[in-house]
Amino acid sequence: MARWEPGARERLVVAAVDLFTEQGYDATTVAEIAERAGVTKSTFFRHFPDKRELLVAGQETLSRLLSEGIAKAPANASPLEAVAAGLARASSEMGPQNRALGPRLKAAVAASVELQERDALKSVGMAAAMSAALSERGVPAATAHLASEMGVLAFKQGYQRWSDDPRGDEQGLAPHVLRVLDDLRAAASGLG
Repeated sequence: MARWEPGARERLVVAAVDLFTEQGYDATTVAEIAERAGVTKSTFFRHFPDKRELLVAGQETLSRLLSEGIAKAPANASPLEAVAAGLARASSEMGPQNRALGPRLKAAVAASVELQERDALKSVGMAAAMSAALSERGVPAATAHLASEMGVLAFKQGYQRWSDDPRGDEQGLAPHVLRVLDDLRAAASGLG
């Protein structure tokens, strides 16, 4: 095993998702994840406190990107336009590796209650980041909360469409996410 090789964190995530899919979350050990990724257990623990945290790898970065995009939206942008700017910013950082990981990650999460709980916490974190960024723009709390929840739903559904779309790599994630947000906006207008 190499003493240090770049990309260990990413390799650990991919190895874990693959192992979770192949043999289940509960049956997968940290030692197996480290071995599959080509690193030591101590390297694993330098990146993650435990195997549960692999699912939320990148959560802080995603939340930061969403917040940055919202903060940089034009001053006259509506709350949903600001959320769209946040979604576009975060989506721009997602590439082919994220797309390829999507179906495997979905399967791993579907097979484990513990991973479903972690995934729900990830959604809560995304919503909180967007809501805080909207509040910084002076958006009332209830409106910020609703807009951020719509943003989370748009991101999740858009990511699923992107993962399933054979043209996904050509278009990137952003068009899928923004189309879902537009669909949600239209649906909300019909709520009366």
